[in-house]
Amino acid sequence: MTYSNKAKRKVLVVVGTRPEAIKLAPVIKELSQRASVFDLRICVTAQHREMLDQMLELFEIKPDIDLDIMRPKQALPDLTARVLRGMSRVFKREKPDLVLIQGDTTTVLATALAAFYQRIPVGHVEAGLRTRDRYNPFPEEINRRLVGSLAHFHFAPTPYARENLLAEGVDPKTIFVTGNTVIDALKWILSEPPTDKERQLLVSLEVKGKLVVVTAHRRESFGQPLVSLCRALRTLVERNPDVTLVYPVHPNPQVREVVRHLLTGHKRIYLIEPLPYASFVRLMHMSYMIMTDSGGIQEEATALGKPVLVLREKTERPEVVEAGVARLVGTDEERIVSTAEELLNNRSLYRKMARAREIFGDGHAAERIADILEQSLPKETKYL
Repeated sequence: MTYSNKAKRKVLVVVGTRPEAIKLAPVIKELSQRASVFDLRICVTAQHREMLDQMLELFEIKPDIDLDIMRPKQALPDLTARVLRGMSRVFKREKPDLVLIQGDTTTVLATALAAFYQRIPVGHVEAGLRTRDRYNPFPEEINRRLVGSLAHFHFAPTPYARENLLAEGVDPKTIFVTGNTVIDALKWILSEPPTDKERQLLVSLEVKGKLVVVTAHRRESFGQPLVSLCRALRTLVERNPDVTLVYPVHPNPQVREVVRHLLTGHKRIYLIEPLPYASFVRLMHMSYMIMTDSGGIQEEATALGKPVLVLREKTERPEVVEAGVARLVGTDEERIVSTAEELLNNRSLYRKMARAREIFGDGHAAERIADILEQSLPKETKYL
């Protein structure tokens, strides 16, 4: 073994997808402002190429390393192997003191495993989320459980997430409740005035009445569940003339083909391309309610005070349901329509759910993470 003995700690931040970029951008910003402490390096795997590049441009993140591993219709085993091999080569060359990852993607799992093989410590942002159903969401639930076994620093967004880690035997000294960095990013965006392009986009949608924003793209929804969801959305708009629906459609062909087949052709249904993050935040901000199978959007909507219908049977963010700001509706057509119409017509229920809450943090999570790393990372590191 050789040793690194230096004043600065080399931190390698690894980003694979759009959500990872959004949630790691505040951390990258905070670490970069502490240049006397951290030697910051950024690696992107580009698990999602175009959608990731949007976020990198928005947050002015310039990667030092780009693995560019995205391939059309690549299967999970191929993606996992490609990230594992690529990150192994990066670690041998870079020799970081810490690898920082976020969330539950294939990039996150393969990166953590590659770091483990070379005995490099891992910091996991947004640690401890669980549904306790290994196939829901798939493959994310197992990804984050495995990363929970591999990480050295667990940055839990809420006390509930911390309890999940403790129940799995994680050393309490390695768990830190920081809040979720997505709230940092959200407040960052809302603190800036909208650009002309953002204003033009929102005006072009010609929203009349109540705006319902929809996102759905998870693997467990592919096939019949997505068909059922789309039928529910069309029924909802047809039965409620005061509703306009906007659905930024994920580029995955298994999503796009179904959505366009079932929802094209209605004048109050807008199927649009995935939006830049700032534009999407402003779209959520002007919405009446949000329907989503996304975890991050559950957090953002809660902070914005927008009622959420979660298009899944289980959520790893039960805090939103317990707080009364979200309801689990799955992809059952009748349940989606009836719950949405209840929110559209019951003002008392709507007011109760439409309350901005700081369940997921106060916008200072990245600062807390940087403080913890500054205090905890040793200046002397062992390498294989």
